[in-house]
Amino acid sequence: MVQLIDGFNRRIDYIRVSITDRCNLRCLYCMPKEGMLFKERSELLTFEEIERVVKAFVMAGVSRVRITGGEPLVRKGLPDLVRAVSRLDGVKDFSMTTNAGLLERFAKDLKRAGLRRINISLDSLRHDRFREITRGGDLSTVLRGIDMALDVGLVPVKINMVVMRGINDDELVEFVKFAAKRHIKLRFIECMPLGRIGYLNKEMYMSSEEIAENIARVYPLSPTGGDGAGPARYYSVDGLGIDLGFISPISQHFCNTCNRIRVTAVGKLRLCLGHDEEIDLRSILRSGINEEGLLAVILEGIRKKPKGHNFVELSGNVCGEGMSSVGG
Repeated sequence: MVQLIDGFNRRIDYIRVSITDRCNLRCLYCMPKEGMLFKERSELLTFEEIERVVKAFVMAGVSRVRITGGEPLVRKGLPDLVRAVSRLDGVKDFSMTTNAGLLERFAKDLKRAGLRRINISLDSLRHDRFREITRGGDLSTVLRGIDMALDVGLVPVKINMVVMRGINDDELVEFVKFAAKRHIKLRFIECMPLGRIGYLNKEMYMSSEEIAENIARVYPLSPTGGDGAGPARYYSVDGLGIDLGFISPISQHFCNTCNRIRVTAVGKLRLCLGHDEEIDLRSILRSGINEEGLLAVILEGIRKKPKGHNFVELSGNVCGEGMSSVGG
């Protein structure tokens, strides 16, 4: 079988596919309050084109697929895409990242279509603060979406909290209690300097070490290593029976073991989250290229994947596009 090996001998077996740059929220670390210019529908990859791209990656040994955005649930017909991808032979782990604002409505259909698990972006458990961070979001709908995901079996449910100094860093213990009560996985993510609001993210940055120290004042933590499937370092919480993950793209980057690649909503192959270099798959797809030719383009592109990102410099915007454009 063909395998995706980059120029630094890292095997790529995980693809994150953004299906839209639009979102029903405006989280302050992800999008500016106003002035966002979204892509026209004709600029986005069609579901058929996304299926072709994912199929090509699976042919090259990719076994993990994640659908992202923007907010993927705002794109009409998503269960149809989920159904098509879930039927591809070789996909062993199929998941989606969502803000869960629309999840209560769609969870059953997604599960029936073949989605296996869900990651939920949630940065506050306080209604007023959640509304401020998301610029208008309703925490109640998110909590109902989480409960629905658990009810229909989109498990394990993982909560991703972006920790922001002076914004939500006083809720760390609340999140631990929330996760323990529902028996869900919880991961804390360092804020990254991406896009037009990268300079703000720099001011809000808090390291994973400091996050863990704050939690350990209440709940002792014991390192357990990783779960073997991603960049998080895990700690068990004494007395609660849950593990916490810490994702540290700034303070303890994981570039040496990076196994992932991104495809943006407009069909650009994004080789690294921290670099703007991309390969235009959409134009290639629409030129009439066959499956063999598409696979060859992908194999050649992977060899250009950079050794690592530049986040550690924390000097302005090291990546010109925000997460909603690149794909979370």
